[in-house]
Amino acid sequence: MNIVARGTYMVTPLGEGSGSNYEALCQGRSELKPRPGAFGLPETFVGSLLPRDCWNEKLKDMPGRDGLTLFEALCIYCISQAAGNADLSDSGTIFILSSTKGNVDLLETNPDDPRAYLDWSARKIAGHFGNGNTPVSVSNACVSGVCAQLMAARMIRSGQYRRAVVVGGDLLSRFIVSGFQSFKALSPEVCKPFDANRTGLNLGEAFGAIILEATDHVGESDWVYVASSNHNDANHISGPSRTGEGSYRVLRDLLKHVDATELAFVNLHGTATNYNDEMESIAVNRAGLAQVPVNGLKGYFGHTLGAAGVIETIMSMQAVDHGAIIPTRGFTGQGTSRKLNVTDAPRATDKKAFIKLLSGFGGSNAGICFRKGGAE
Repeated sequence: MNIVARGTYMVTPLGEGSGSNYEALCQGRSELKPRPGAFGLPETFVGSLLPRDCWNEKLKDMPGRDGLTLFEALCIYCISQAAGNADLSDSGTIFILSSTKGNVDLLETNPDDPRAYLDWSARKIAGHFGNGNTPVSVSNACVSGVCAQLMAARMIRSGQYRRAVVVGGDLLSRFIVSGFQSFKALSPEVCKPFDANRTGLNLGEAFGAIILEATDHVGESDWVYVASSNHNDANHISGPSRTGEGSYRVLRDLLKHVDATELAFVNLHGTATNYNDEMESIAVNRAGLAQVPVNGLKGYFGHTLGAAGVIETIMSMQAVDHGAIIPTRGFTGQGTSRKLNVTDAPRATDKKAFIKLLSGFGGSNAGICFRKGGAE
């Protein structure tokens, strides 16, 4: 049995759809810009925000919209577009929601609002499609999007389900932005992953969906799940391991299932903070991948939290589909102690596999590998 991606879709400030977002990246576009006064915060931050009024108008006639928050409506929209005409109501389909904060903004006006719980949103989303299975919520800091795919693959492999709908998303709020500001983690300018002059991360909003399904037949154009792994290095509540231990162990696990010579690239977390980028450079070198091209997409989207692992996986698929490696926007010169083969300009590739790596608060680390067309 193989697990393949049957459909993908994403919504970001750069546009709708997997293809249109990939084209935006090829053009070097970004909506990261200073946001003075956003969410009533006294301090300006650089971020990428969805046009909420436009989306509320676009989705106002969605069935059941009156009972949905914008967060839930955008999740449902991405799933609908990814699924096409597929019936998602059957008992063999499980819904998995990846989000770090969901409707946390509702707590500002009502600390007892049940809609702030992620399981509420997950049930609303699955229920919209008439699915009676109990959905799963994954909220494991920044690695949520990859962990949701990992869980989907495990549930399919176990025989519990034949299809998993993975949707990831987050909208920013005063609570989220002020939290990162308190860590002094936000950059006053557009972020520069792995660069010598990087000054911190930017936040962004996005939603994405991937539908994974069991199959006995793999076509040449199919995206096949190869392997996934997660490790917690228990280093610190907010600081990554200085030796990259968790990320190294994730890469070590994945390389048992894919050879480094098969990899078009490793798409790194690349938050543009001093410690994250340094840690990833150490982990990549320890895993023997120093010569493999790497890139990061935070310079286009910002850090999209629960959506990051989903939309960055989708963009990596799009890149390999086009025989390309997306440049790391903002990178101009090596800024890590261990040398990385950072892609700083468009490159061609004929390789058919990639690894997506993420790290997060609490020492969490996760990675996933996909190959186009299965084993050669």
